[in-house]
This record gives sequence, C-alpha cells and structure tokens, in this order.
Amino acid sequence: MRSLLFLGAGFLLLTSCLILGRLFSAHYPNALYLATVTFVSAWLVIAIANMWVGVSRAGYAVAEELPIFLLIFAVPALVAVVLKWRFL
Repeated sequence: MRSLLFLGAGFLLLTSCLILGRLFSAHYPNALYLATVTFVSAWLVIAIANMWVGVSRAGYAVAEELPIFLLIFAVPALVAVVLKWRFL
C-alpha cells in the first residue's frame, strides 16, 4: 500500500512540475525541459530517502528494498521522460 501511495505522490509531483513548466514556457522556452529535470532529480532524492527509511527504520535489507526503490523511482521518471520526449 505504501508503494502505491508513493507512486501516486510521484505522479502528482510530476503533474505539478509539468504544469509549472507549461506556464513558464511562454517566457522561457526551456521551461518544460527544466521542469522534467527538476522532477527527476527531486524524485530520485525522495525515492532514496524512502529506501533509507525502509532499510534503517523498518529493518529491511538493501536487497529487499532495491526492487521497491526501482519501482518507485523508475515508473514516474520514465513517464516524465516519455511525456517530455513524445508529447511536449
């Protein structure tokens, strides 16, 4: 359940970054690129923090948390890159 909540939060953060990029794109042509890079960078930090909490506080091993980290980070990051590359 926690993973689904993190994925949902990732998509909400992606949506807000892309909306801000779209709003600023009239005055700053690279705004959507910057919004995508900002999202991926911020999401990487958030996913690493989630993995750290799982390892240090919840008692999971790194090998147990790594697939969850990859899922939580990769799915929204890939969606962001594909959206920027194909549609925006």
